[in-house]
Amino acid sequence: MGRPVTLFTGQWADLSFEHMCAKAKSFGYDGLEPACWGDHFEVDKASTVKYCKERWEILMDHGLTAYSISNHLVGQAVCDNIDERHKLVLSPEIWGDGKPEGVRRRAAREMIRTVKACRRFLNARPGRKKSDRDEFPGVVNGFTGSSIWHSIYAFPPTTQEYWDKGFEDFAKRWTPILDACEKVNINFALEVHPTEIAFDIASSARALKAVKNHRRFGFNYDPSHLGYQGVDYVRFLRDFGKRIFHVHMKDAWWGHGDGTVGVFGGHTDFGDAARAWDFRSVGRGDTRFEDIMVALNDIGYKGPLSVEWEDARMDREHGATESCTYVKTLDFSASAIVFDAAFAE
Repeated sequence: MGRPVTLFTGQWADLSFEHMCAKAKSFGYDGLEPACWGDHFEVDKASTVKYCKERWEILMDHGLTAYSISNHLVGQAVCDNIDERHKLVLSPEIWGDGKPEGVRRRAAREMIRTVKACRRFLNARPGRKKSDRDEFPGVVNGFTGSSIWHSIYAFPPTTQEYWDKGFEDFAKRWTPILDACEKVNINFALEVHPTEIAFDIASSARALKAVKNHRRFGFNYDPSHLGYQGVDYVRFLRDFGKRIFHVHMKDAWWGHGDGTVGVFGGHTDFGDAARAWDFRSVGRGDTRFEDIMVALNDIGYKGPLSVEWEDARMDREHGATESCTYVKTLDFSASAIVFDAAFAE
């Protein structure tokens, strides 16, 4: 029996939650990873047990489950240099008057509310045992934002002291959120990603150090954001092991295009044939998922494999269905015995 395969709903927020559940079940999924936008998981409404129970009723009516929630949009604003683009992804309450520091502080408070809502949601699951809380910590996936991403290319000349300030800012803003996670047994899983405080192995290690290896800070592993950068995405799993709190199954290809657009994207849109890299439906890119499955077994990861479907060239329902089938075919359980033990008889 392999790991449960879930579908991240962030790219499906135009559909109602109930419609999304029906779709996911028809695609073959075991559960959902609800996004905190659209009506899939509304943090303010999740302040009541009634709302959380209603979410579970809809899930279970469709034979689905859930293990985590995700709030990438709000998390992005906690550390970012705020500009007009953030207004498009934030609620009016968090955006407020748009003054950057106010936006960042309201976003941080909303992430603490998200953490508490996640625990309330998981506690409301029918049939939940009291011991489940300790055995299976909940997970909030998301972004952190970054005050230093704009300096990714070191010109004007950028010192390590300048970058240190960015990691200090991250630690200052996120440690209270992580402390809130500790109080309710929730892990925060950063999706390592360009534009975040951590976007490769080196910066992920630096982010962990910045928060003093806070036990509630780890990663939502997504190889699609690593491979095209030239990062060893299988080594990422082995280097961080028990810090892998959640896994996104998303594919990408690289080394394509017409030679006019490089790794930074050339200000082109996804799906532009000139691009050197792009996201693909799971199994149709260059990601070595077989190696990933072996590494996940080696590090003892038993959580869900959550498909984050993005492919600008493909119908999303076709893509979500084939991705589910691909992941279920690919996944396998770790061995419970040593294969050559019988020879010792």
